[in-house]
Amino acid sequence: MQTLEGDLQVRDLRFAIVAARFNAIVVDRLLDGAIEALKRHGASDAGIVVARVPGAFDLPVVAKKLADSGRFHAVIALGAVIRGDTAHFDYVAGECASGLTQASLASGVPIAFGVLTTDNVEQAMQRAGEQIATTPGGAKPQADVHVDTLTGNKGADAALCAIEMANLLRAIERSK
Repeated sequence: MQTLEGDLQVRDLRFAIVAARFNAIVVDRLLDGAIEALKRHGASDAGIVVARVPGAFDLPVVAKKLADSGRFHAVIALGAVIRGDTAHFDYVAGECASGLTQASLASGVPIAFGVLTTDNVEQAMQRAGEQIATTPGGAKPQADVHVDTLTGNKGADAALCAIEMANLLRAIERSK
């Protein structure tokens, strides 16, 4: 039995990151996390290209264009869609996810999903690696928000996914 897996070594891989400007206070943290994770695993500045788009709805078309360029082994899509009082959240979040999936399948290039879909800004900030401070013994804003611990950066998680998927596709090509 043969098992194919991707590792987390960048080697000569090139990555594109497409990041939304909307909700920049969150997305900029995701972007910092993604870049730091890529560099920690061996990427150089020359191996990373960042494209900024207005919002999460705009991520798929630019991710597809970057994937189709043949310049990148993987694309990382970063954004934050935060629920409001209207159905807008559902349309943007769903179409963004669907568009990124379609772009990845059509191009054959992994597009790592680093788009947060949260109910509020506090949840988004947590998932962007920002610890939310409370006074000792203070009430937490919501039961599902763990404000006492740093939960990690989903931009960094998406970057690790991109590295692993790029290497897995290489392993599949080599196994022929």
